[in-house]
Amino acid sequence: MTTEVRPAVTTEPAETTLPRATVEPAAPEARRTTGTTRRTDVFALLGAAASAVSLAAVLFTQLTPFDGVLGFVVVSYVLFLAFYALLVSLDESGPAVRDRLAGVVIHSLAFLMLLALVVVLVFTFVRGREALSHPNFYYEDMQAAGPLQPLDVGGVRHAMIGTLEQIGIALAITLPLGVIGAVFLSELPGPYSRFVRTIVEAMTALPSIVAGLFVYGTIILALGVPLSGLAGSIALSVMMLPIIIRAADVVIRLVPGSLREASLALGASQWRTIWHVVLPTARSGITTAVILGTARGIGETSPVLLTVGATAVTNLNPIDNPQMSLPLVTFQLVRTPSDTMIARGFGAAAVLMILVLFLFVLARLIGGRIPGQLSRGQRRRRAHASRRDARRFAARERARRALATQTDGIATTDSRELS
Repeated sequence: MTTEVRPAVTTEPAETTLPRATVEPAAPEARRTTGTTRRTDVFALLGAAASAVSLAAVLFTQLTPFDGVLGFVVVSYVLFLAFYALLVSLDESGPAVRDRLAGVVIHSLAFLMLLALVVVLVFTFVRGREALSHPNFYYEDMQAAGPLQPLDVGGVRHAMIGTLEQIGIALAITLPLGVIGAVFLSELPGPYSRFVRTIVEAMTALPSIVAGLFVYGTIILALGVPLSGLAGSIALSVMMLPIIIRAADVVIRLVPGSLREASLALGASQWRTIWHVVLPTARSGITTAVILGTARGIGETSPVLLTVGATAVTNLNPIDNPQMSLPLVTFQLVRTPSDTMIARGFGAAAVLMILVLFLFVLARLIGGRIPGQLSRGQRRRRAHASRRDARRFAARERARRALATQTDGIATTDSRELS
């Protein structure tokens, strides 16, 4: 009986894909732009603007009896929106048309606000340029300056000193109270905190003259405190405190709750969590709240007029005698018929804006860092502490090795004596 031996058959896998053919590109690949602005959008904006201005010119000069620059601008803008919506609707759907139209309106409002700010700044500096060009305007007061005196006599030194002292005292009052009030509203919810929040929101719309009358009636008339910078600072504090509390409360409530939970889970108390976690995280927002409160108080005139008084000499004592401020001296000087006094008033307004800008930049440098970002001094102190810890650890390691060597030597000696 013979057994047939069959040869082994090796089955190779069949190719299921075609070999790839390498095709050389005939031309370099065109790069796509990732921007959201397209050429058709620019053409639609330019075409709508040209059509709106042209049709408004025809309406104002040929078809209607309208006149005036303001009316021409308003009619042109309304026509621009209509033409822009029509041009965009030729290529886009309804939701896209509404989105583009809303974007144009928002950008227009932002441009209008920026234009108003630029106009105010330019107008103030142009009208006050004659006074600002005299060096004595910054280091002299108005004691020797009369309505007929030239601009090289007199200045606003007394008003600058008074403004700095009054806003400094007001910040010393409102900053701790504002932060404590914001922490109370956000971290200790309850019926009483809701009542306090209602009062704070109502006080944000408090007229400035009411705050001045309140301080004038309670501090000056009832308690007998004379007109001084301190009384004006209290009046400014009444205006600034609700702004700081409301803005800081919103910022503190934006701190993630997981940070609080992590701190409490590690065994920290509530006040340590607030001091070491919540407040450092919200530091930039609290700085913004302080800036908003400062902007509200530093430009007030009516509370200062009722509680501080007016003087033409420099008063360094904010507790006694009347004191001047930049908004008040601006209010008094621009009401006079003298051209030199009006120039000094606009110069004082320009100095006030420069002072506000300086204070805002200083506040941003002090507290405007993001959470977790260390200053240069903090980084230097941390590096010094790290080097000190490294030296301590190295000394401890050397002591441990010396002790281990000594212990090994004693053990070897004892073993030899036993042997």
